[in-house]
Amino acid sequence: MPPAPDYAGNSILHAKPVAIAILALCEVAAMALWFSASAVVPALLAEYKLSPFLQAALTSGVQAGFVAGSLLSATFGLADRLEPRRYFMIAATVASMANALILVVDPGGPLVPVLRFVTGMCMAGIYPVGMKLAATWAKGDMGLMVGLLVGALTLGSASPHLFNALGGVDWRFTVAAASASALVAAALIHLVQLGPNRVSAPRFDPRVILAAWRVRSLRLANFGYFGHMWELYAMWAWIGVFLQASFALQLAPEVAGTAAKLVTFATVGIGAVGCVAGGLFADRLGRTTLTMLAMGVSGACAATVGLLFGGDPWLLTAVCLLWGISIVADSAQFSASVAELSDRAYVGTMLTVQTAIGFTLTLVTIHLMPVFVAALGWRYAFLPLAIGPFLGVWAMARLRADPDATKLAGGRR
Repeated sequence: MPPAPDYAGNSILHAKPVAIAILALCEVAAMALWFSASAVVPALLAEYKLSPFLQAALTSGVQAGFVAGSLLSATFGLADRLEPRRYFMIAATVASMANALILVVDPGGPLVPVLRFVTGMCMAGIYPVGMKLAATWAKGDMGLMVGLLVGALTLGSASPHLFNALGGVDWRFTVAAASASALVAAALIHLVQLGPNRVSAPRFDPRVILAAWRVRSLRLANFGYFGHMWELYAMWAWIGVFLQASFALQLAPEVAGTAAKLVTFATVGIGAVGCVAGGLFADRLGRTTLTMLAMGVSGACAATVGLLFGGDPWLLTAVCLLWGISIVADSAQFSASVAELSDRAYVGTMLTVQTAIGFTLTLVTIHLMPVFVAALGWRYAFLPLAIGPFLGVWAMARLRADPDATKLAGGRR
């Protein structure tokens, strides 16, 4: 018997890979905005006087905006009540415009953090909404569906470092390329069809967000995610600066800068492989198994990578690539866990609450990194980041023992 047709008349088995492929492309294109400014910090420093706070704000402004946008979206249930593709399109368009305005203002002035904040607010209509769209197609493969989306996010987040390497010293190329990329995402998103798991928009009820804390299994899944986020964005934001400083001690000046940019792109971008592999692993062997393994490896990398500072560039690159894979391999599985543990009608809101609080934590560690560098030097600056994943392992071990864990990955915990 042929598969049942979807609303557009295509078979579901045919429509699913097409929809997910287009959605992943849109996520890659839109998420280029996230690090479009922080990727060009070395070039900006050569041309403008940027305070350490402003350097961190080029990334943390996006994080803060994302948190504000996510809280607004969660409070009003926007991710569940609005047509998701239209929501994504508007968010990507506004974010692209805000990012492009960096080209016409003083990069060392107060307007840049404001523009980064606006860009971050719009990301609340891109990242969680993309995961909700992917979840409408999940059937026994929730981990893979969300893993593909987070992998796309990871590759998109890495892309400014590639733009930066290709554009040479002109930071404007990177910012312009990221803005244009997001506009492409806004144009393509309406080609994505909704899957059969979509549900009718729920009644507006802001009290729903409290379920993230009232339900023990959701609370533990969120705590695991928070430990993961303590480490992730601080590493992504500062690994390029760390690599540039380290390579400068071993390589010729004309080689060190480009090598650092390419290795940074590879370190962040290779996480896309980890996301997809992690999704396949988790769907077959269990969500808590994968998250505990990934956080154990990434925490160990955070604790030891600084010991290679100023050492063999090839060995340092190898450890960074391992860190890049492991640090994000589990990211999608926290979202998949929340999607499986939540009421289906409120999956978008629960994902938005999770990401809002997780990204609030990233504000702390992104701004703490310069403090750690000043106090401990690069050899030990990443060591405090290891606290997060090791606490995350504890939370996921508790979730594994919870009766609700049978809802995860078809009972594979």
